[in-house]
Amino acid sequence: MICSLRGKLIHVGENTAVIECGGVGYLCSTTRTTLNALPAQGSEVMLYTYMNVREGAIDLFGFATIAEQNCFRRLTSVSGVGPKVALGILSELKPDQLMLSLVSQDVKSLTRAPGVGKKLAERILLELRDKVKNEELSQQLQQVSQVSDQLASGSGNIAEAVSALVVLGYSQSEAAMAVSKIDATLPVEEIIKLALRGMAGRR
Repeated sequence: MICSLRGKLIHVGENTAVIECGGVGYLCSTTRTTLNALPAQGSEVMLYTYMNVREGAIDLFGFATIAEQNCFRRLTSVSGVGPKVALGILSELKPDQLMLSLVSQDVKSLTRAPGVGKKLAERILLELRDKVKNEELSQQLQQVSQVSDQLASGSGNIAEAVSALVVLGYSQSEAAMAVSKIDATLPVEEIIKLALRGMAGRR
């Protein structure tokens, strides 16, 4: 099993990267997030990898972070989710966003990925929900959990800001994550403005 590659980045395609190690070029299929994180062609790079062996082919998938690699493993463990679909999901959602979608059971965020309809999104949420809940949540997700308490009550500036962001087309999990980092005592308009600025920077 090839778990990682370190070498020279010699080619970048639409959804692939080629890493030369010891004179051999390894083609890695990858996500838009990882492609955006790659250095200039010709630079040294390291990717965490997952090797998929199937009849007649060996495919290698590369990721800029261990978190993205782990999310890929989780997604492909779900019935009906192949590597292509998993890469599509991780091109739309970064690992922390995916984790939040799983915790909050946010179908809408998953269906943004190509090839993911409502039924498949619901299956992913169902099969991975307990696995995520049994793991230690990051500080970021704990902050969102606090926001969720305000959302449940339907009151407060945070709840109003999240509602406004949902109207603007963001999923509730995206909105909750964005406002979780903002001072809840600020005016609603200011919270919305800061949240929009933060989400624009993540895309």
